[in-house]
Amino acid sequence: MATQARTLRRIPSTVVLRRIRPFFAGAVTTLIALSILTVYLSPLGYMLVTGLKNKEMITDSKAPIWPALKETFTYEGKEYPLYNVPTEDGRMHTWALIQKTTEQSTFIDPANPEAGPIQWRGRWRILKPVWQLSPRWENFPEAWKDLNLPRLLRNTIAIAAIGAVGTLLSCIVVAYGFSRFRFPAKGFLFMLLISTIILPGFVTLVPTYTVFQRIGWVGSWLPLLVPHFFANAYNVFMLRQFFMTIPKDLDEAAMIDGAGPLRTLISVVLPQAVPALIAVSLLHIVWAWNDYFNPLIYLSTRRDLQPIALGIQSYNALHSAQPHMVQATSLLGLFVPVTIFFLAQRFFMRGIVFTGVEK
Repeated sequence: MATQARTLRRIPSTVVLRRIRPFFAGAVTTLIALSILTVYLSPLGYMLVTGLKNKEMITDSKAPIWPALKETFTYEGKEYPLYNVPTEDGRMHTWALIQKTTEQSTFIDPANPEAGPIQWRGRWRILKPVWQLSPRWENFPEAWKDLNLPRLLRNTIAIAAIGAVGTLLSCIVVAYGFSRFRFPAKGFLFMLLISTIILPGFVTLVPTYTVFQRIGWVGSWLPLLVPHFFANAYNVFMLRQFFMTIPKDLDEAAMIDGAGPLRTLISVVLPQAVPALIAVSLLHIVWAWNDYFNPLIYLSTRRDLQPIALGIQSYNALHSAQPHMVQATSLLGLFVPVTIFFLAQRFFMRGIVFTGVEK
């Protein structure tokens, strides 16, 4: 022991600080990350907590933030609330308040009701009630039924899935052409395509609606689906950048084997670009799931064709006096896209950072 103590004394303080510094740096980084994550997820937590309450829990100003009701005790056929009552001996008791007065109240001990009423001097309003965790899980089945969620989910999934297929087909072809072929004014056309990203949607709203109205598409899914079969600048840019990371040596090897451009795309490029394709699909599905404005414009008169974003907004407008039901419906609408994201997040992140293949 003495030898170990002498050895420790020989270690300079700078060496000790150098050894413990990475630990403290990691601890501080983790603490900051957890703090940011807590702040970021706090609205979702509040939504979940509110969705598990009822109107009584929300209107009670003294109720805790979690879903809870005042715990009661049945005495002589009636229910009385429980309170934490301090006594002169310094102890805290959980008693049921059976008679309220200004300066003196009557309680009963739930653990020993045979002892009879207990007189307590003091103002009962300053006492803290006993709260019992009482989540209202029935809010979600009720919202599912009132909202007719199966119909909304069917419509939304159909719109998102068909739109995702159209986006992939059109954007893959355009991105493949910009990344692999040479043609006149290629750079100019690509810059013209990318410049449409900054074009506000409200600029084209009126002429687009006029065209769809004259050809009789208003009141159907066609205005929400057909435009996605003509590509969009953001997804084309993402796929083009990913395709450019795939070595062209693979294309040349396929050409030597007799493969044409279409066969090269299907057999060589697309298998290497699965992360990017998943990223584009997820981005479109989430966008279609949250899209409210376009369905409002084209499907306002067709409730049977409306997606979940429009259905939830209409339901919330009718039940604005019931915030617990509003939050319950919002959570039901979040369930599917959040689940899809967590199941495919590994491929999604790979597609976003454009890892490509190793050269």
